[in-house]
Amino acid sequence: MPKRLVYLDNAATTPVRPEVLEAVLPYLGREAFGNPSSAHRFGRAARAGIEEAKRTIAEALGGAEPGQVIFTSGGTEADNLAVIGGALAARERGGPFRVAVSAIEHKAVLAAAHAVARLGGEEIILPVDASGVVAEEALAAALDRGVGMVSVMWVNNEVGVVQPVARHAARCRAAGVPLHVDAVQALGKIPVSLAEAGCTLLTISGHKIGAPKGIGALIVRDRHAVEAIIHGGGQQFGIRPGTENVPGIIGLGKAVELAVREQADFARRVAALRDELERRVLAVVPDAVVNAAHAPRAPHVSNVSLPGTDSEALLMHLDLAGIACSSGSACSTGAVEPSHVLTAMGVPRELGVAALRFSFGKDNTAEDVEATVAVLPRIVEKVRALSAVLHR
Repeated sequence: MPKRLVYLDNAATTPVRPEVLEAVLPYLGREAFGNPSSAHRFGRAARAGIEEAKRTIAEALGGAEPGQVIFTSGGTEADNLAVIGGALAARERGGPFRVAVSAIEHKAVLAAAHAVARLGGEEIILPVDASGVVAEEALAAALDRGVGMVSVMWVNNEVGVVQPVARHAARCRAAGVPLHVDAVQALGKIPVSLAEAGCTLLTISGHKIGAPKGIGALIVRDRHAVEAIIHGGGQQFGIRPGTENVPGIIGLGKAVELAVREQADFARRVAALRDELERRVLAVVPDAVVNAAHAPRAPHVSNVSLPGTDSEALLMHLDLAGIACSSGSACSTGAVEPSHVLTAMGVPRELGVAALRFSFGKDNTAEDVEATVAVLPRIVEKVRALSAVLHR
């Protein structure tokens, strides 16, 4: 067992915060275990907790009402509800059964757009420039053609690039088209204000900010903008029916409150760690490339390509050395392929397959950077040597 374990995969998930666990425990035991749809006191206690979480989240996000907070099983479900439900709502209104999403969206959004096409609609994939920013002329062209909804993520989960969502929202509003924003990687990392962003739909996820896995929310500022894709009882105005995950909802409310309150301090601290990591990596591996280095980025994500390696081998050796991060590529049919995000940005394949994502959280320290940089040159040298042998 390594003496020091370093966790730099906070964009994938985060540990549950102690404050969140404390808030959740009464709803896991006998204090407030009731079904929130029940009229008796046990149900009312659960319902009260849900309503308080809605108020907390709406206030923290700014520009939302408690009744606009629709709880889901996580970011993936919320993205699907926004994209597929948004397309269905547009069709119901007599509008185009067509969606436009950026090429670097989370797979949940891209797969939902593909599902719209399979249902008989159309999908438009909006290209990005070399920095990962959505091409505004492509968005304008899609709106001119006619779409039922647009989805653009606020902060990309792989490279951290920040989109100008307020500008996109203004353009969409002028065209009378709802904009969905996946804010899973934005919340708690950059200032998030619905009033300033101006989007119609916004996705958040609990386990990225210290809440349990299995809980998220879609903020629905216009109930006519989505149709339900799950059907059952009348919970949550019928937009997302089913008995609510009360403990998860309580945890999400507390986590959002803390993430928004601490955002500025968090951003300053982890940005310094990220910048130091990149500086040190470039010093010890001079031909390394920081992807999206010159784009506006959220403070917690660094995507670095290490030429002459492949990310899966790097991950294995880093894990053995006690360093947890993630890959910038996806393994398919036994071959390492670049991520769709790096490909869309025009990153050459040889750099795309050699990309690592380091993502920082509230518990990371300068010692984590030191430990990572201490082992990285040796691991890069080893993987390059193995790669040279395999490709003779």
